[in-house]
Amino acid sequence: MQRTPIRSHSAWSETDRIHVKGFDLCQDLLGKVSLGDMAFLELTQRLPTKEESTVFNAMAITLVEHGLTPSALATRLTYAGAPEAMQAAVAAGLCGLGSVFVGSMEVAAKMLQEALRPQGLEPEKPGVLIKPHNIDQSDLAIQTLAEQVVRTHRDRKAVIPGIGHHFHKPVDPRAPALFKIAIDNGFNGPYIALMKAVALQAETVYKKPLPVNATGAIAAIASELGLPWKIVRGVGVMARAIGLVGHVLEEMRQPIAREIKTRAEEEATEYARNQK
Repeated sequence: MQRTPIRSHSAWSETDRIHVKGFDLCQDLLGKVSLGDMAFLELTQRLPTKEESTVFNAMAITLVEHGLTPSALATRLTYAGAPEAMQAAVAAGLCGLGSVFVGSMEVAAKMLQEALRPQGLEPEKPGVLIKPHNIDQSDLAIQTLAEQVVRTHRDRKAVIPGIGHHFHKPVDPRAPALFKIAIDNGFNGPYIALMKAVALQAETVYKKPLPVNATGAIAAIASELGLPWKIVRGVGVMARAIGLVGHVLEEMRQPIAREIKTRAEEEATEYARNQK
């Protein structure tokens, strides 16, 4: 049986030098690129332009922190039980980044990229940067696609990703802020146009405010940057890991996990007792 060679172009070392993505770590990267730019390099195999750096870092910063979310609670509760393993606490929080929280940007990016792929064209290969196609970007064409997207989701009784928010109403302030940064830096293509059109069409069909939320904006902007939908969630994973380390530090200084556990246990016990 022929065996697959074990190869990686990510990084390799010599006795006096470390190579990362074609760059000398000490000479080319340290002190010269930001953490966000390094993340961009990992995903695209090149350093970003000034404009790409501004947009990508804005997306990542948006996702670092959002308070006592399920992922933050999972991290704090795990740390309370295993304070010797910070990495386990952060990992526990990251495991909750799925189709409802943070990871929904992946589903939204998939929706946009598949809608804008011309019929008959082969799907993009997993992990390969998406390429711009000769897409009709007229208002009518985008509106037609938006109607198809909303109709398809409604027929399937499926939630349309990237729109609406349980708390930020009537507008998720992060979305317009991100769109402005993207547009100011030259990224205002069909993915952003379609995401906005889907939100407007959904509001018309469902007769309630359903503005683009942060994950919808990030899905559209990440698509404009060429990131394939299967890796878009990774931006959230990278960013939220930073925030979760911050929650561990706060839990060290101002513990609340045991209080949360005690209250939950007391309330559940009281409910059970009242059912007798």
